[in-house]
Amino acid sequence: MSETKASFGFRDVDPAEKPSLVRGVFDRVAGRYDLMNDLMSVGVHRVWKDMTAARLNPQPGETIVDCAGGTGDIARRLAKLARQAKQRRGGADARILIIDYNAEMIAAGREKGSEPEIAWAVGDAQRLPLRDASADAYVIGFGIRNVTDIPTALREARRVLKPGGRFLCLEFSRPRAMPLRAFYDAYSFNVIPRIGEAVMKDRDSYQYLVESIRRFPDQDRFAGMIRAAGFSNVSYTNFTGGVAALHHGWAI
Repeated sequence: MSETKASFGFRDVDPAEKPSLVRGVFDRVAGRYDLMNDLMSVGVHRVWKDMTAARLNPQPGETIVDCAGGTGDIARRLAKLARQAKQRRGGADARILIIDYNAEMIAAGREKGSEPEIAWAVGDAQRLPLRDASADAYVIGFGIRNVTDIPTALREARRVLKPGGRFLCLEFSRPRAMPLRAFYDAYSFNVIPRIGEAVMKDRDSYQYLVESIRRFPDQDRFAGMIRAAGFSNVSYTNFTGGVAALHHGWAI
């Protein structure tokens, strides 16, 4: 693909066009986004998010960025763990900042209620509204593949992290075993768009989502992109045989 193009599912589009296209997708799905996640993953996404929050291990007084935090699924898990850590150790409340490009997703999340540790903001992963070295940890869950310029977003994550800050990215990835990969591809392309059509009356948005997963770099290539953004000790953990992967690195 030319550097002058960005991927929108299987289409190559002008980079200036992609943000509005992605915004349109999430405007349409925001109201029932969490329900669709449960239906599409048979609830397994909840386990992946639990493991992500536990791996981040939020501590009292920390500032944590939940980029593309959407309806707040991961942030609420982090807030709960931070409160538990505070009860054990004492200290100040953690501060968890949800930043999402889509105002409709933020609104849907706030309608579900919030937590004292959580603040919400509309913002761009490529231009975070934060000072250099201002965050202790950064997490992005199922959002990086929707960014127009992924290397820029990764460099922004590195910029806002303090020395020793933790980077975590949970994203759909590439199953390792061929039988699982074949099953996953068949399920993704034949079942998920039909669920979107039946539940949301919106097949196209979910067709885009499965296409964007297919075009996202595999585990090793994405780990290389994280290293190129300046992170150290980069590694990943496969979930459900590689259907999803949790990438982690350190700002050292």
